[in-house]
Amino acid sequence: MSKIRQDDLITSIADSLQYISYYHPKDYIQALGRAYELEESPAAKDAIAQILTNSRMCAEGHRPICQDTGIVTVFVRVGMDVQWDGATMGVTDMINEGVRRAYLHPDNKLRASILMDPAGLRKNTKDNTPAVIHYEIVPGCTVEIDIAAKGGGSENKTKFVMLNPSDSIVDWVLKTVPLMGAGWCPPGMLGIGIGGTAEKAMVMAKEALMEEIDIHELIARGPQNRVEELRVELYEKVNALGIGAQGLGGLATVLDVKIKDYPTHAASLPVAMIPNCAATRHVHFTLDGSGPAVLEVPKLEDWPDVTWTPSSAATRVDLNSVTREEVATWKPGQTLLLNGKMLTGRDAAHKRMVDMLNKGEKLPVDFAGRFIYYVGPVDAVRDEIIGPAGPTTATRMDKFTEQVLAETGLLGMIGKAERGPAGIDAIKKHQSVYLMAVGGAAYLVSKAIKASRVVGFADLGMEGIYEFDVVDMPVTVAVDSNGTSVHATAPKEWQAKIGKIPVAEV
Repeated sequence: MSKIRQDDLITSIADSLQYISYYHPKDYIQALGRAYELEESPAAKDAIAQILTNSRMCAEGHRPICQDTGIVTVFVRVGMDVQWDGATMGVTDMINEGVRRAYLHPDNKLRASILMDPAGLRKNTKDNTPAVIHYEIVPGCTVEIDIAAKGGGSENKTKFVMLNPSDSIVDWVLKTVPLMGAGWCPPGMLGIGIGGTAEKAMVMAKEALMEEIDIHELIARGPQNRVEELRVELYEKVNALGIGAQGLGGLATVLDVKIKDYPTHAASLPVAMIPNCAATRHVHFTLDGSGPAVLEVPKLEDWPDVTWTPSSAATRVDLNSVTREEVATWKPGQTLLLNGKMLTGRDAAHKRMVDMLNKGEKLPVDFAGRFIYYVGPVDAVRDEIIGPAGPTTATRMDKFTEQVLAETGLLGMIGKAERGPAGIDAIKKHQSVYLMAVGGAAYLVSKAIKASRVVGFADLGMEGIYEFDVVDMPVTVAVDSNGTSVHATAPKEWQAKIGKIPVAEV
């Protein structure tokens, strides 16, 4: 029998969440480095370089890989011979206290994204609690924990289906992955749960994402059962879709496909699929009564020797003087380096802006001829101008785009991944433009921000309107003023190329 102290669990939870906020798993960065070496798409290769450079910067600076520091998910396996030494809290309360301490850490404050009353007021809990916790009681005298911080952009792309027993899982996955768009920030992993019941399949898909990347070892030795055969088949066929890094077209869409299965009813075939993004964050630890978990600090030489620098072919843009005529010359896929002042605003700010416009009220800032960046940054620490400030998923703003463009004179938008039909139609109608920043490069992007101030809706916190002054912030023209979307054209081009040329394993 082992005695686990309450504070050992709390400290271990807090330490592990700080750890995964700035350290990618070693298997992920090495798999991404391999994908970088093999990538043939210039746009995708540049995006992967940004992600790898950002990853190393975060490891060195102990700052979040992504501004979305996630919802905490915990899998807990409690040994039946464990005794809690002097505990005054339940295990759930211990875990949530660890989350609270991690997210409020003064040297690396993490963004609190969790809202209570989700169908009503949606009020921020301010400390990212509560976590989502799954328990299992097992033989033994230890407490084993897998913990992850899952970003909303990838979590929102979760898919579930109740197939007929005779239906093809492969066909469903290959039909569904393109519908997920690029808001889950590929290249990442797919976690798939097969069998059980609906909720069991979903939990298995999430748990599968905690496993190490080992697809190349599996391919080398050969599959030994149906699940392994399915992993290899899906890995190869999903990458053959040509979606590529950030949806820009390329060879690497997934770095691995993980599958867990469970016996199911004869009439059922439940299948859940959950993607992990470029900000993959998870770690495993065990408590045996000897004290808090000790997490191994990675070595910088574990990171691939990749350093992103602006392309010499990139076009520098002065946001303070850019005109609609200049914007009209930009082409889909063109790389820009933004300089000057931009505004920010995401879901809550857009909702409030539209409500004010509907009431005939004046907005707190003039948007005419300006660019807005869809971002919810991490709070600054020490001498930072702003914390990690990567883009959020742009499609969530599509329903506001027509009215905002029509009534404010906004010139352009910056966000993550593709735009939907409503957003593209509005961009084309108003001769606007949508630029894409790389998801998973939040700390790198923040270094381009040289000044920041709140100019509207201060009560919304990270969702308020800021004014950033940027120098050489890298973006890609994702939707030009004619409504042509690189996220629609590039994957098709690369799918055709992959079908015609032999492609090395990524």
